[in-house]
Amino acid sequence: MPPSARALLRWYDQHHRNLPWRAPIGQTADPYHVWLSEIMLQQTTVKTVVPYYYHFLERFPTLTTLAHADKDLVLATWAGLGYYSRARNLHTCAQVVAQRGGFPHDIPNLKTLPGIGPYTAAAIAAIAFSVPVVPVDGNVERITARIFNINTPLPNARPLLAKLATTLNTDHEAQTRPHDFAQALFDLGALICSPRNPACGLCPWQQNCAAYAAGTAAILPKKLPKIVRPQRYGVHFLVIDKAGSVLLRRRPENGLLASMIELPGTEWHSTPWNENEILKISPVQTKWQRAGIVHHVFTHFSLELVVYVGRVTRFSNQEVAKGFLLPFSQILSQKREVAIPSVMKKCLTLGLKTFT
Repeated sequence: MPPSARALLRWYDQHHRNLPWRAPIGQTADPYHVWLSEIMLQQTTVKTVVPYYYHFLERFPTLTTLAHADKDLVLATWAGLGYYSRARNLHTCAQVVAQRGGFPHDIPNLKTLPGIGPYTAAAIAAIAFSVPVVPVDGNVERITARIFNINTPLPNARPLLAKLATTLNTDHEAQTRPHDFAQALFDLGALICSPRNPACGLCPWQQNCAAYAAGTAAILPKKLPKIVRPQRYGVHFLVIDKAGSVLLRRRPENGLLASMIELPGTEWHSTPWNENEILKISPVQTKWQRAGIVHHVFTHFSLELVVYVGRVTRFSNQEVAKGFLLPFSQILSQKREVAIPSVMKKCLTLGLKTFT
């Protein structure tokens, strides 16, 4: 027998999180706010997202302003959140939705929009349009694995968990408050049914939880052993002219960190670069100083970058043709309008310390 939606909603009414993109209890939220928050929350925690969400809405308060914005400004505003394909898809999606006159209300049509997959479509449909569906994110997977005591490890268990999750909202209360029910599941996973040390004694679904009865809640859901991330190595050059301008360049339109701004440098290889080899391919001829090493972790690999710094009186036209110049006082400004990813901010911060 599925757990009681009434019990969960009663708990949610008293203990829900106050998040900036949520509407008051019993009301549906602005679809733009729901969509924006759901895209930001992909692979990112609520604590990290909240300040970015406020900052993003300051620059793009409506879907229309986002749709008409310059892509570089969108990427610059997103910078620091990572997974930059989300920002590019966000911008494209805003343009498509603006042309259509608004978001579709059903899951199949939501899934046709750029950057919106099955989970995000279900979340928008439930929260913004009161479609009675269970959006299955990590929280809901964990709750479902424990309610039904599923011992199959992730990711193999995902199809079964998705199927079982559809049974969680079958009673009347869940069907009449689908927007609140979906968010109640998210909050139950975040506040009670947490990954480690779940607070089973406070859970409104304790009596219906097979894992609690079996004493296995704390170890579910099980996961296959993590694959060790491969290591990659690269070198980047920070060079400043007498006027205080830094030589930068734009990454290719496709691939990792597409269209983002970076310091000139090498490709990222599986073996460290030889120092003599490095200096032969530096962007300008000058006396280089090794500033240090930056470590950064991407989803599929770890990266180690050696940062070199140097000065020139002025850049030649040929050197500037490889990229563009920007005053270093603007590079790390909160009001910047160029899209600099976190890994490059680390390189810039390290290199600029050498000049001060």
